[in-house]
Amino acid sequence: MRDVTIVRERRVGGYNRQMARDELAGLIERAALAAQARGLLPDVKLPEFTVEPPTRAEHGDYATNLAMRLARAARMSPTAIAATLIQSLPANDVIACAEVAGAGFINLTLNPQWVARRIAKILEVDGAYGNNSTGGGRRVQIEFVSANPTGPLHAASGRAASLGAALGNLLRASGWQVELEYYVNDAGSRLAVFGESILARYLAARGVTGPRTEVPKEGYLGEYVTEYATHLAAEHGDRFEVMAIEDAIPLLARMGAEHMIERHRADMAALGIEFDVWFREQSLHDSGDVTAIVDELRQRGHVADRDGAVWFQTTALGDDRDNVLVRSNGTPGYMTADIAYHRNKFITRGFDKVIDIWGADHQGHVGRMKASMQAIDLDPERLTILLHQMVVLRRGAEVVTMSKRQGNIIALSDVIEEVGPDACRFFFLTRSADSQMDFDLELAKRQAADNPVYYVQYSHARTSSILQVASSRGIDPPTGADAAPYSHPGEIALVRFLIHYPQVVADAATDLEPHRLTFAAQELASLFNAFYRDCRVLPSDHVPLDTATVRSRLLLVAATRAVLAHVLSLIGVSAPDRMDRSDEPTE
Repeated sequence: MRDVTIVRERRVGGYNRQMARDELAGLIERAALAAQARGLLPDVKLPEFTVEPPTRAEHGDYATNLAMRLARAARMSPTAIAATLIQSLPANDVIACAEVAGAGFINLTLNPQWVARRIAKILEVDGAYGNNSTGGGRRVQIEFVSANPTGPLHAASGRAASLGAALGNLLRASGWQVELEYYVNDAGSRLAVFGESILARYLAARGVTGPRTEVPKEGYLGEYVTEYATHLAAEHGDRFEVMAIEDAIPLLARMGAEHMIERHRADMAALGIEFDVWFREQSLHDSGDVTAIVDELRQRGHVADRDGAVWFQTTALGDDRDNVLVRSNGTPGYMTADIAYHRNKFITRGFDKVIDIWGADHQGHVGRMKASMQAIDLDPERLTILLHQMVVLRRGAEVVTMSKRQGNIIALSDVIEEVGPDACRFFFLTRSADSQMDFDLELAKRQAADNPVYYVQYSHARTSSILQVASSRGIDPPTGADAAPYSHPGEIALVRFLIHYPQVVADAATDLEPHRLTFAAQELASLFNAFYRDCRVLPSDHVPLDTATVRSRLLLVAATRAVLAHVLSLIGVSAPDRMDRSDEPTE
């Protein structure tokens, strides 16, 4: 038996040699197979095992739990298995030391020469360090934001936008072909109500009085409606006033929706997010896809006619209730277009994987969409739905309230204008999607170390400043040839993170958790600033340094700069070379 699975590795075509974890996992696997071949271990299937950095730095660079995972099947003690694995390791230049620890862990210390070459590699790959090929060229579509075009985007939309765009960057860096899509909900009853709301405000702007100027009970009361209606009154005069109401409402609904879509586009552009496709729901109705999906579900035996309506029998597929496909008045139900839309994604456009990012208020819809995929003979596992929790805006201790329909809205555009796109993109990713988050507008604007995006960008600017000072002193830029074994604790801590970084990217992409990038950026910034505090990089009158030390430390600075730039690019945040308050070295 020769099967082996490395937990969380999800590799394509063998071990990814850019990841230290994967190289070590390959060596551990070869040791186990060699021990089995020599009869030192029983010939049993190797279990899943991990190779991860230990919780304590003094335990080495990595540790593996294979010996403990193998103990039951091998009927041997974990410590005996661990000792056998160490003895069976193939000759290599990666591992300097392997030791049995605790109940059977194997602690691994990397060869300093190998580490030095890996640090050199960061500059040699010219900005690609951290990328991997686990996606194998497969096609994935990420659909996010997709707000109804009946009002401005709000802060929760900014969170969805930051999640979706960063996830797209992560998957591209992991070898996927990525397409970002915004689904425009330009069909349905809410648009009609939007049209009624615009008409009421338009008539009021025209000086009309009476019931016609009253916004419907479930209508939109936001100031943005009044502003748009006033603009229409000034531009079009009495055009809609003299028009038949049954013609005016749908026309104003379409015009208002287009106006809002352009505002949504502008907000996304202000955040630095560009969608590959803006897909119109109305196109599914115009093409007949919505009618066709009802017919397909009927042919597959998933439809029942009751009370004058057409029902999708999702209870037979595990849902808690059946859902209306066609209402008794002949209009499509809420989820009918959604099913047609996902059929279009998978079958018409041929995506291998689809990721939808929805607000947490759509949680009840997740099971129904999974059931829909099963009903049209698509593997539900190809569809991933990520739910993000609400955003609470604060200014320090004060909560900033918002209500889209009542007009007390805090628009995303206002947040972007107040704190800037970089702070928005970073802050919206500082919590996992399934966690509620507080967004402190005052903190996001603060130029201080407690503002995480400022701290990370400041650290990148510091690396650039150090290299610029070195250049001004006539020191050539560091190259891979300057790599040397690192021995100072500050150097070692920084190096360990840089070696581990490609694994962070791969795991964040595999687990669809882009918030890990902000954690990684802050950790790297902290390690670099500690290194810079404790390890002199450039010589001074008081601290002379030999040329080899200067150049090897400048290489670490340049490698840190490259990795900070890489992680910031994945988040969607700029990596400035200078900042107004950067503490630039002046030696």
